[in-house]
Amino acid sequence: MNRNRYFMIGVLLILLGVQFRMVDSFVLNEQTTRTMAKMSKKSNVVAQDSFSNFLMQVHPKPTKRVHPPRWLGLAMIAVGTVVSLHAIAMPRE
Repeated sequence: MNRNRYFMIGVLLILLGVQFRMVDSFVLNEQTTRTMAKMSKKSNVVAQDSFSNFLMQVHPKPTKRVHPPRWLGLAMIAVGTVVSLHAIAMPRE
């Protein structure tokens, strides 16, 4: 890989890290939620309490909310910075 690709990977990691730092959670669509449920071998996608049953009548599509850890964004920013600085320090070809 050349210098430009390393720099681009570093910039993308920095931008993804900023994205992960700014959001609190992601809501997956119905198809992704069902795929994750099949992969994790869980039979229930949604809890079976009364409030969930009420919500299923109003909004019948099951979705999953993913809360990424707070350290993930900072780690991606740090790795992206190191990769970008490494790309700048590489000799030109």
